[in-house]
Amino acid sequence: MALAIALVLIVVAAVLFHVMSPWWLTPLASNWGQIDFTLAITIVITGVVFIIINLFVAYAVIRYRHHSGQRAAYQPENKKLESWLIGITTVGIVAMLAPGLLVYAKLINPPDNALVLEVVGQQWQWSFRFPGKDGQLGSSGVEHINAGNPFGLNPLDPRGQDDVLVQGNEVHLPLGRPVKVLLRSKDVLHDFYVQPFRARMNLVPGMVTHFWFTPTKVGRFEILCAQLCGVGHYNMRGMVVVEDEAAFQRWFASQPTFHQTMTTSAKTMGGEALVKQGAMLAQSQGCFACHSTDGSARVGPTWKGLYGKTETFSDETTAKVDEAYLHHFIRNPTAKVPKGYPPIMPKFDLSDQQLAALVAYIESLGKGKDAVAQK
Repeated sequence: MALAIALVLIVVAAVLFHVMSPWWLTPLASNWGQIDFTLAITIVITGVVFIIINLFVAYAVIRYRHHSGQRAAYQPENKKLESWLIGITTVGIVAMLAPGLLVYAKLINPPDNALVLEVVGQQWQWSFRFPGKDGQLGSSGVEHINAGNPFGLNPLDPRGQDDVLVQGNEVHLPLGRPVKVLLRSKDVLHDFYVQPFRARMNLVPGMVTHFWFTPTKVGRFEILCAQLCGVGHYNMRGMVVVEDEAAFQRWFASQPTFHQTMTTSAKTMGGEALVKQGAMLAQSQGCFACHSTDGSARVGPTWKGLYGKTETFSDETTAKVDEAYLHHFIRNPTAKVPKGYPPIMPKFDLSDQQLAALVAYIESLGKGKDAVAQK
């Protein structure tokens, strides 16, 4: 009897929790209300099955409880019951799968007038690319990826020269305009997920996946990676800014093209421009996934106040963080591992110009206590 009562209470509590729970879907910010509908169908079907099974078990516990002198009847098979169970189960599965298949078919078939946005995933950051004035994206390949060309675009493809590159974790989109999202990964499996858009897709190494949506609300919406992709997975976040067409066009015009990024030389820069170049390089190389600029803890040392401090390594030796130290450490990150941090930093193929810009940026984030004390 106690078991039957417990099962009934579980059913009642589960239904009440679902009905009264504040943790439900976020407000919809795209055209994919159909995905909400298919999810509701699944919840209703599985919920009804959950209630029926548990209440039946509670009934069976009471109805067929043990009585002295009685034995359970043995029935090896019941074809009629089996037919009903198979039929009902089949109907339930079809009812859950069919709407999802129909919606998925629509999700991967964008309208012809959709704005094209390429999303590039890399441990542990996002970057983005739009077609330029010619309306076509240039070809890309892993063989073209280097420190100066993090998107891996083919420099000989004329279609890619005017491609607009966004080397950061924030991208802007126009309100009410369909967007075709192309997804590719430079390393491992990622997943581009903006919860209020109610649409997502995996980024699979070696192939380009895609889906589409139409932003329907102005605002800032967080991008998450929904596939475990390494120690920095939790910090692989970004932001989609949905704004009116005029504001989007102003932002779009301020972004550099592939041709401009390839012809920009750190040698010709100085001071503030060099620091800005270093900040952009840090974004494009995914440095901020492991190193903070505000002193907060991450899987690597914070860059705030790093320059000029005395760093202690895992073997208890020390060294002053200066230009020479940073040059050596960035190119040989596992030769000396800072104490308290894992040896996970990869090697980066940076030119002398790029390395100078990155060091200038780190220095601009403030001097360490040791350097200040020496003054």
